[in-house]
Amino acid sequence: MKAPNHLYYSESHEWIKVEGGVGIVGISDYAQDSLGEVVYLDLPEEGQPVTKGLQFGAIESVKAASDLNAPVTGVISEVNPDIDRTPELINEDPYANWIIKIEIEDESELESLMNAESYLAFCENAA
Repeated sequence: MKAPNHLYYSESHEWIKVEGGVGIVGISDYAQDSLGEVVYLDLPEEGQPVTKGLQFGAIESVKAASDLNAPVTGVISEVNPDIDRTPELINEDPYANWIIKIEIEDESELESLMNAESYLAFCENAA
């Protein structure tokens, strides 16, 4: 299982990378592996507000469906059109294939997320 060091992770298995006040969000390798083959994403509209810890969309696989939760509060500035058309890209590389971008309202919310080391330990304890 991979968990790049430059990302933050939520307990619901989303990752976020921050670039200039914008959070780029996807799901972790652990999440895509647990879900299996991803077949569908229910994604929000650009301009939609999101709240940290609350659902912004859903992901479905051949095995299960799961909520996608916002790791931070803000406004969706972009939805990845490639992932919308070809959701299985998440299985190929969950860290290269982001889902949404969020204009972050309060970057201090990042402090409550896990770093890679903490996230990997969290996943091991959950297994």
